[in-house]
Amino acid sequence: MPPIDQLQRVTLIHLERLQRQGIFTTGLLLEVSETRTRRQYLADQLDATTNDVNEWRDEALLLNLASFGEIEQQIFTQARIMGLEDLIQLDRDSLADRLARAARDLGVQPPPDRVIDGWHEQARTLEEE
Repeated sequence: MPPIDQLQRVTLIHLERLQRQGIFTTGLLLEVSETRTRRQYLADQLDATTNDVNEWRDEALLLNLASFGEIEQQIFTQARIMGLEDLIQLDRDSLADRLARAARDLGVQPPPDRVIDGWHEQARTLEEE
């Protein structure tokens, strides 16, 4: 599981508060914010809003996709895909095009088609849950 400090949407103060709560990975964040009630409780504990927690969850879901690492996060950020909701909005071909353009802009290899297919399928599965 990626460390919590890889989330780009979390402010420094909220990051420190998450860590004081013992939330050091995106997996733990997803676990403690699994239900609407838990998200509200976490927001109250961190002096954040439930919208903040929802955004953090959205990004954490993206970072927890299979075969997703720091380079992939840079590519997605360059492609302006910050969370799972952004990915879900794209059809498979649009996703591949945006990622290829972003990779080219960064001077790195784009993700292979089979990996993009996997991310696209995983996103659809997570959306249904």
